[in-house]
Order: sequence, then C-alpha cells, then structure tokens
Amino acid sequence: MNKIKLEYTHSNTVARIILDDGKGNILDHVMMEDLQGVLESFKTNIHLKLITFEGEGKHFSFGASVEEHTKDSAAIMLKNFHKLFYTIKELSIPTMAIISGQCLGGGMELALICNFLFADSTAKFGQPEIVLGVFPPPASILLPLKIGYARAEELLITGKVITAEEAHRLGLLNKVYDSKAEMQIKINEWIEQYIVSKSASSLRYGVKAARIKFNHILSNFLPQLEMMYVTQLMETKDANEGINSFLEKRKPVWENC
Repeated sequence: MNKIKLEYTHSNTVARIILDDGKGNILDHVMMEDLQGVLESFKTNIHLKLITFEGEGKHFSFGASVEEHTKDSAAIMLKNFHKLFYTIKELSIPTMAIISGQCLGGGMELALICNFLFADSTAKFGQPEIVLGVFPPPASILLPLKIGYARAEELLITGKVITAEEAHRLGLLNKVYDSKAEMQIKINEWIEQYIVSKSASSLRYGVKAARIKFNHILSNFLPQLEMMYVTQLMETKDANEGINSFLEKRKPVWENC
C-alpha cells in the first residue's frame, strides 16, 4: 500500500483506512488501487463490523486527480473510481467517514457513500467539478439521496463549498465536533456504544435492508452517468478547456459548446 494506511481496532472488528499521500490525499489511480485492494480483502473477513475512512494530516481529501480527468484518461479513471463504490455496496459492511479540513470532489463522493459522516469544525464540503466544466457522477446520485434534490442541486450546479455547520444543517452529517481530538474520542465512544456489541453478520443485513432502494438507484444510474461523462461530456470543447485551463493555471475561455 503506497498511499493509504490500514489499522484494525476494537479487537480487530473495525478497519481504519487512512488516506495518506503526504499532501491533500488526492484520489489518484495509485490510491484508488490501494483502496480497491484493501476493500477486496474485506470480502473474506467475516468479523468486520465497521470500515472508517479518514485523511492523514489536516484534510480528508482534495478529491480526484485533475490530471487524470483529461479526455485520454477519464474513461479508465472513472471505471476504477466507480469500482470502489460498487465494492463498498457489495460488502454491505457499515462505513463511516471521519472528516477534517477539505472534503471536496471525489473525496466528498467517497464520504457520501458512507453510512455515517462525522466532522470537526474545520471541515469544508463541496463538489466543484462544474467550475472545471465537468460533473461528478457518484455525487449526482448520492447527494440527492442523502439531502434531497433542492439542496443537492444547489451544490452540484453551483460548485459552492460549505462549512461543516451548514452540512450538518442540511442533514449530511451525523455530528460536528469542535476539534479533531474531540472527534476521535467521541467517535470511539460512539463505535463502542452502537457498533461493537452487535453481530457483524446482522449489521451487514441491516445495511443491505436500509439501502435496498439506495443501492438499486446507484447500480442503475451510475453506469449511465459514467457513459454520459465519457462519450458526451468529454466530447465538448468546454469540458476539455476547463480541465486544461486548471492544469495550465489560467482562467478558462468558454465557447459554450
């Protein structure tokens, strides 16, 4: 594992995944491969009751690699990224995102697939893909399911970034803590109270039951959005201009086509 750390806690019933690339915990192809490998290994672990995701350092994740969003790379990037969502769905092990600092783009999408989201007061959330002339396929499905269409569409179509307090008001977060240190202590207590005492097998059935509609929608519509992104969006001038202008550190010049 090059860009993630894996630890087991609570008598090996909780798998703690830490995103760690030494910078903004960018979800590039290396980190995606690391995550996929770890998630695959969980398929044979009948004792796991919870998977947690967090970022090393001050931030959860700046998101997916913009370099891998170019026309030549987008198809394989999306395929690998979306595979993570399908694997998490198939595992049906409860998941939790523990968020500090920036949680943007693909990083926010990874958090969105989780059953539980906790954050400290430094957290910032956003799907800024539209600023680059593109859209986020998983978030386009998951965010409306989590917080409703009116609230989700504002974030998806404007690309605005919101605070942890606002995310909590919107119903996205289970709880906001004053500091990262307090969050770690309180989450440990929460896991002890609500997860550890339960059957790992029954928890998985609980997740499957609670998400029967959620999973049906994800499985049916994510492939459609992936196809739209690759075969339609990336054929437009502006999607390519948005990505290229970001990489070239200049303002985009839109042609509206």
